[in-house]
Amino acid sequence: MTLSVSSLNNQIKSLLETTFFSFSVEGEVSRITYHSSGHLYFTLKDENSSISCVMFRGNNAKMKFRLEEGMAVVVHGGISVYTPRGNYQINVSKIELAGEGALALAYEQLKKDLASKGYFENKKQIPKNIKKIAIVTSTTGAALQDMLRVAQKRWPLVKIIVIDTIVQGEGCGNIIASNIQKADTLGVDVIVVGRGGGSLEDLWGFNEEIVANAIFQAKTPIVSAVGHEI
Repeated sequence: MTLSVSSLNNQIKSLLETTFFSFSVEGEVSRITYHSSGHLYFTLKDENSSISCVMFRGNNAKMKFRLEEGMAVVVHGGISVYTPRGNYQINVSKIELAGEGALALAYEQLKKDLASKGYFENKKQIPKNIKKIAIVTSTTGAALQDMLRVAQKRWPLVKIIVIDTIVQGEGCGNIIASNIQKADTLGVDVIVVGRGGGSLEDLWGFNEEIVANAIFQAKTPIVSAVGHEI
């Protein structure tokens, strides 16, 4: 039996995609392209071979770090075949660093980027006489009660405005940044941004660039109380 090209490619697609639908593979990253569509394209290679990879926008948006040339990574995904050209690639769902933690790398990458923009220079001075404080934190956390107790003990006349804020979980960075912007309009002398302790993942919302932007753009001095202990 003689097959058409389309028929052959369709059979190859069916075979590869059902056989290699979920796997993990380790290699070195090269030829990285962050496309304007939001998709990420790169090549994964070792000393003897290479394979094309794509991470579509939805999964790429969840990445905590940016790929860099030569990174050693573990890629999770499955084979997809583009039948019109007979090409196959890895459709990537998740990327992890081989060795160093992804969050630690993301933190260092962001810190380097913000430093190049001058974010850590010319810090705002904390006023000596503080009459009004805005606290951006969760109203249900132990950290707030500790801060209120200390404030009452040290300076009972101080006025405190609490802005209830989600401080953990997906999307909390946007909420933290928005509430910093809100606090900046209240005419307070200083803003305290904080929450109790937790893992690096728990505290990650405070490490997002949108939060750094809100802090940098605020006119009011801001004090961090993230990772607060009783």
